[in-house]
Amino acid sequence: MKLTQALAPALALAALAQAQAAQAQQACVPPADLGDTIIYALPIAYDAARTSCARQFAKDGFIARGGDKFISGFRARQNAAWPGAMRTMQALVAGQQGAGKTGDLDLAGLAKSLPPETLRPLVDGLMGQMIAGEIKPASCGKIERAMELLSPLPVDNVAGLMGFMLEIADIKEPSICPAQILKNTR
Repeated sequence: MKLTQALAPALALAALAQAQAAQAQQACVPPADLGDTIIYALPIAYDAARTSCARQFAKDGFIARGGDKFISGFRARQNAAWPGAMRTMQALVAGQQGAGKTGDLDLAGLAKSLPPETLRPLVDGLMGQMIAGEIKPASCGKIERAMELLSPLPVDNVAGLMGFMLEIADIKEPSICPAQILKNTR
């Protein structure tokens, strides 16, 4: 599995707004930036799942009972997570050959022509559409179950756990930088 598959090409659009030099400097994605990317993307993915799975989610299931409360902690931190998410996107683009063009659409040119305040909502909308398009009705129950299992955890723990899962999945494009090992200070 590649991180680009997990986070979708919409992330690349935002990364293209940054300078080429900044992209080339990032050889791997630091775990903190990956965590920020997860915090940033989860509300978008949640909204996409609610739309795609509207008929499959149980009326008394977790999404109906506690989904909005669960995702509110991520929504509250999206703005602060944006810089780390942008750096992850830069690494995604830097690792792709021929990045910048999708079909007849020149993403690099589009991103350079838009001011940052215009680019972010465009990325959000594109990312949401792409995620919604990937959700199959048969996976809706699993999505709801995963959210319910994660819901007792604090936002940072969810982001860290999901980032760790991507790390042990041995993501190659881009790679994930090794995390610092925490030492016991007792």
